[in-house]
Amino acid sequence: MAVIVVTGTGTEIGKTVVTAAVAATALAQGRSVAVVKPAQTGVAPGEDGDVDVVRRLAGNVTRSELARFPEPLAPATAARRAGLPPVRPHQVAEAAEKLASEHDLVLVEGAGGLLVRLDDAGATLADVAAELAAPVLVVAPAGLGTLNMTALTAEALRARDLEQLGVVVGSWPAGPDLAARCNLADLPEAAGAPLLGVVPEGAGALAPVEFRQRAAAWLAPRLGGRWDAGAFTAAVG
Repeated sequence: MAVIVVTGTGTEIGKTVVTAAVAATALAQGRSVAVVKPAQTGVAPGEDGDVDVVRRLAGNVTRSELARFPEPLAPATAARRAGLPPVRPHQVAEAAEKLASEHDLVLVEGAGGLLVRLDDAGATLADVAAELAAPVLVVAPAGLGTLNMTALTAEALRARDLEQLGVVVGSWPAGPDLAARCNLADLPEAAGAPLLGVVPEGAGALAPVEFRQRAAAWLAPRLGGRWDAGAFTAAVG
């Protein structure tokens, strides 16, 4: 599992923090890690992008940001409005494959959801995963509405014969409501894939040392951690 594509059921749901947790857990095990961001949008030149956030939280990862567009829009739209060339799936695949030859783990973090367009030809992160033949980790929110979004993402993956590695809740609230607690049991069924972790709300604001110490407790063994879905669900349910 040298390459994992990280997507979400939407935007602003914790993809970058989950990516950092997976990276931190791998680094703690002595593995070398690279993080690829195909298209960074909504960030001005000189500002930290998502790969910089991952490095700050996780530690010494190799960063690769293939394109940056200033407006906070879908990559295809942001590229068109900026008058810049979009990122193509083969470019992302080539970058990830090169890094995979030099690292134990490569994480490719998309922008927004699985089918957000990278270019005007309609290419998406799903096409990147297909070119890489890489499993896809889906990050989902905890609360009401997540089951439908997760099921739709899973359906899109199955329609393209892409492997879904599992689902991670990107921001678990300190005081989860009834919907969030019930969703823990229902998410695996909606996804057709296992629940592989729960990252607490506010994890991205932790000091890097604390983040790295705690990351493995948020992720299941399949992602290198020690989180137990059954025990967690029973404890909060």
